Amino acid sequence: MYRFLMSRQWVILTLIAMLLIPTMIRLGIWQMHRYEERTARNQLVTDALAAKPVPVEKLTAPGHTVTSTERYRTVTAKGRFDTEDEVVVRRRTNSDDEVGYHVLTPFVLDDGKVLLVNRGWIPSDGPSQTTFPKVPAPPSGEVTVEGRLMPSETTAASGIKNLQGLPDRQIMLINSEQQARRLDARVLGGYIAQTAPEPKGDVPELLGDPGKEDAALNYAYAFQWWLFSAAVPVGWVVLARREARDRAQKTAGQSDTAKSEPAAV
Repeated sequence: MYRFLMSRQWVILTLIAMLLIPTMIRLGIWQMHRYEERTARNQLVTDALAAKPVPVEKLTAPGHTVTSTERYRTVTAKGRFDTEDEVVVRRRTNSDDEVGYHVLTPFVLDDGKVLLVNRGWIPSDGPSQTTFPKVPAPPSGEVTVEGRLMPSETTAASGIKNLQGLPDRQIMLINSEQQARRLDARVLGGYIAQTAPEPKGDVPELLGDPGKEDAALNYAYAFQWWLFSAAVPVGWVVLARREARDRAQKTAGQSDTAKSEPAAV
């Protein structure tokens, strides 16, 4: 009754089913790992944002690499803005996906070290991309700033190419080592995304809170792949039984036809 399973068509179908089952199981496991990774990162963000502000030099120093547990921690610093060495970061978007610049201003601490402060987003409303945009001035004199600590940007981590030959005072990546060489100063590792004080006139536009990754989607995808893997053998059995039934009905029909034909005289 099931001899058709040895046919070329059914052998190929069976082999495909046998390959699909472990592949889908592995994809489900991979999605579950992605869920666990994203959940862990989301928890780090939550913990960092909930932590009390600390002086920036408690978490970073010249040459320091900001770790994942230090990222997004709220830090404070006391000093003055150095607008003469201010630069803008090209091709950055705001909350409405409008393309403009981020304003990166060195902040000189009381002990002479420099903290890079991303003061926020401004539109690219200049006559051309080669012209330095009009940047609102930060508070003058000694001031206390607060912001979220961020690691230096790299091409590998961000996917942004560090283009050369840019117009004066324009950069592609916020990298403390590169800025230390440019400023010839002791620059603290990483930078901060300023959250306070708020700018007058809402420009530059402060960066929003970091978004959380949709870990639940990976969780749903994992079970979806596992359901698919379970459906493959069920589907194979259904198809095989249907094929067997159709063949049996066809054979029975041929037998009935043969019996109903009159015998030849």
